[in-house]
Amino acid sequence: MIDKKLLSILVCPVSKAPLEYNEENQELICKASGLAYPVRDGIPVMLEVEARKLTTDEKLG
Repeated sequence: MIDKKLLSILVCPVSKAPLEYNEENQELICKASGLAYPVRDGIPVMLEVEARKLTTDEKLG
C-alpha cells in the first residue's frame, strides 16, 4: 500500500508526469513515459533502469 500523500507528490523521473498506483502488480504507472516502477516492501523504486515498459494495452487502459 502506498500512502496517498506520498503518491500525490511523486512524479515519473523521466516525464515528470503524475503516477497511478496499481495495487495488484505493486507498481507505480506512468502512461506519459510508458513505464511501470516497482514498489518493493512498500518503497517505490523510482529508477528508470528498474522500471518495465508498459504494454500497448496498459498504455491505453
